[in-house]
Amino acid sequence: MQSRTIIKTDLNLEGFESKYIGKVREVYRLKNNILLMVSTDRLSAFDVVLPKGIPYKGQILNQIAAQMMETTSDIIPNWLEATPDPNVSVGKSCTPFKVEMVIRGYLSGHAARTYKQGNRMLCGVTMPEGMIENDRFETPIITPSTKAEEGHDEDISREEIIEQGIVSELDYIQLEEFTRALFQRGTEIARKQGLILVDTKYEFGKTAGGKIILIDEIHTPDSSRYFYEKSYSKRQEEGLPQKQLSKEFVRQWLISNGFQGLEGQQLPKMDDDRIESISERYIELYEKITGKHFVKADLNAIEKRIQTNVAGYFNQK
Repeated sequence: MQSRTIIKTDLNLEGFESKYIGKVREVYRLKNNILLMVSTDRLSAFDVVLPKGIPYKGQILNQIAAQMMETTSDIIPNWLEATPDPNVSVGKSCTPFKVEMVIRGYLSGHAARTYKQGNRMLCGVTMPEGMIENDRFETPIITPSTKAEEGHDEDISREEIIEQGIVSELDYIQLEEFTRALFQRGTEIARKQGLILVDTKYEFGKTAGGKIILIDEIHTPDSSRYFYEKSYSKRQEEGLPQKQLSKEFVRQWLISNGFQGLEGQQLPKMDDDRIESISERYIELYEKITGKHFVKADLNAIEKRIQTNVAGYFNQK
């Protein structure tokens, strides 16, 4: 199984300056402010990287993000310039803002878990009384988190971000405006596919010239949660859980097996059948979100394939 996944890379790149390894992505910084981002098949949940990779996951994340970057570039410019390999994106380097802009249209996931604990405040935003899990907020709420290089991202309020100087007030107002506009576009794209964009996160950076741009990934199953629109109302009325197109199904499986990333908890063993089923869910999600048939990349010698495709791209520039 593991031979069919890419867990880590060690690419030989001309102009290489440094490498950053995130939970899922590996980012190579090259000369001339070029970034090369590899989407691996690593799976992270509760800010913990699981020991086994998921076939095609990196390809799916990379290709969804590239398509969504293209369909939102009229709202805000983004970092992406090319995708020379199914798992690789190349684009502009910038200075990232050290916050993730999380926006929630529904009481789901982390917000729902917080609500069930009796808390009505999340990141300085008050959530209304009388809601049940997966109910729609009257207006989407923005609940930022700090961008942790290691360990858990932490909830933080708008006021704390500005007071601590993490983002200037002027820039933060812009980030909120971009976040709401992108979420509205994502909602419209999802609706055309019979889906509801439940919540998502956006990351932004600033170029050397002072321009704010969209970075990382958008509207992927790792950064977003989707419901099926057709069955949503009926399931809410009957108190049934929503069928989700996101990695929430992985989180729920971990929770049911006693793991939420807390100290002292052991990761449950994930067998090959479970890994295959997760891979199939990711493929389903790709096709539902994009409306396109998923074309599986060659899984033989994936790193060699990436090295060849990337070298070919830079040789043609």
